[in-house]
Amino acid sequence: MIDSPLTEQYIDAIMRFAAHRLPTISEGKDWAEAGALLTYAPDYHNMWRRGATYVDKILKGATPGDLPIEQPTKFELVINLKTAKALGITIPESILLRADEVIR
Repeated sequence: MIDSPLTEQYIDAIMRFAAHRLPTISEGKDWAEAGALLTYAPDYHNMWRRGATYVDKILKGATPGDLPIEQPTKFELVINLKTAKALGITIPESILLRADEVIR
């Protein structure tokens, strides 16, 4: 799934149709909570905190064009075991141990 304002608006309906029939992978923890098998995405809360440091620097006089561009460095893996069970999929223990969150 591609995360967008349109898909976010209909997340529950999309997952109602897909989650227990297709192994759905998307970005953002809210998709896994709605029924996606797994999600892997940048940690948006961390990105927003980093963005606040940019605002602080600009308000203190820094020129925006002089600030370096940063890419996400922290990513979040969320696995939904309820969906995996409904699909008859076994997630290896090594993957579960790497997950930031496992929905049981």
